[in-house]
Amino acid sequence: MTKGLDSREMALDILIEILEKGSFSHIVLNQALSKYQYLDKHDRAFITRVVEGTLEYQIQIDYVLEQFSSVKLSRMKPLIRTLLRMSVYQIYYLDWIPDSAVCNEAVKLAEKRGFAGLKGFVNGILRNISRRKSDMFFPDDSIRYSMPGWIIDMWEERYDQETVRSILKGFLEEHPLSVRCCHDREMVMESLRSQGVSVTENAYFGRELGMLFLEHVDYLEKLEAFRKGWIVVQDASSALAAAAAGIKNGDLVLDVCGAPGGKALHAASLLEGTGSVIVRDVSPRKVKIIEENIARSGCGNITAQVWDATVSDDSMIGRADVVLADLPCSGLGVLGRKPDIKGRILPEDLKTLAGLQRRILSVISRYVKPGGILVYSTCTIDTKENEENRTWLLDNHPFEPVSLEGKLGDCLREETLKQGYVQLLPGVHPCDGFFLSVMRRI
Repeated sequence: MTKGLDSREMALDILIEILEKGSFSHIVLNQALSKYQYLDKHDRAFITRVVEGTLEYQIQIDYVLEQFSSVKLSRMKPLIRTLLRMSVYQIYYLDWIPDSAVCNEAVKLAEKRGFAGLKGFVNGILRNISRRKSDMFFPDDSIRYSMPGWIIDMWEERYDQETVRSILKGFLEEHPLSVRCCHDREMVMESLRSQGVSVTENAYFGRELGMLFLEHVDYLEKLEAFRKGWIVVQDASSALAAAAAGIKNGDLVLDVCGAPGGKALHAASLLEGTGSVIVRDVSPRKVKIIEENIARSGCGNITAQVWDATVSDDSMIGRADVVLADLPCSGLGVLGRKPDIKGRILPEDLKTLAGLQRRILSVISRYVKPGGILVYSTCTIDTKENEENRTWLLDNHPFEPVSLEGKLGDCLREETLKQGYVQLLPGVHPCDGFFLSVMRRI
């Protein structure tokens, strides 16, 4: 077995877990790469690229396969279907691999996995696609940008076509790892570069936020800066939540849906060793991850708890100076990092999630003391979950908006900042899609 085939077979098995068994892409991929740390850096990069790329372009890939296969995708053997999908991705988007090699390795892999009788089927489809790929016409934006049509339609109701296409393109761009620097910036950047990592600052929201883009990261846990808690994996959009809250020394901050802990750790650092942060999540597994991140950070003013945010904690009513509520959502803002969401989410899910968010907001809004701050945020691009829920909260609970002008860097100038909220968009802003709103309890 060649090293290349090892990598392809691993990618195949990961994709089967995601596409055929319904596992979450970021969990399966991270588990696999952690398990096989011995793999060459280039093999690990190849596996990641093939898995993520196949998921990102699945709608387009399936369209291509349907033009060349006499057998419908739904009737194919799961392994063959997945093998064809990942091979088409390589043919279209990995120019440095000869198409002939992609075809040959797919045939070998089909035979190795017990489908010798389908070698000709696999070979014929892939070689036809290779010969005619430049002639392929994609009839609409759904196929062109590999996005469900109903999502595009929803965004086009709100944004002009140019903005929607910027969002769609933004999801398909390569995404460097985003981290927040929690230590001396120059020392951290020097440490990262000494380990072969390419580092650039993301100062769009202000240098004081400490955001960095990292590329050529082989294995995160190998980095000195990560092991010593000098950096926290966090998108710039997510880091804005604590930054916009106006946290003061001595405050009590409650993060109600806090896994994996980035916002809570940021809040703890803003307290400068004073006050306290309580970070909660409903999942014991996720709370364990939060605790690992707390231990790595060295922060002593933060504790993690298992708690269901829909259940009232009467002991917290009227106590919190700041409540961070980054609530469960459809995730339509992070499709660039979790592309399998596109194949899971349905239009009716948005209404269900918006209802869940209101249930949580009704509970956790009571924790905010008079004059205290509630930060409501999501990682989605959906008015039902975002603007409409913000309006509902202001109409039904004793809160008023807090202007965000001047608090999120000089580059961000959306008019809605005056009204205390902003919708960030991939492809338009250098971050994930993220909704942020800040309100004060009256």
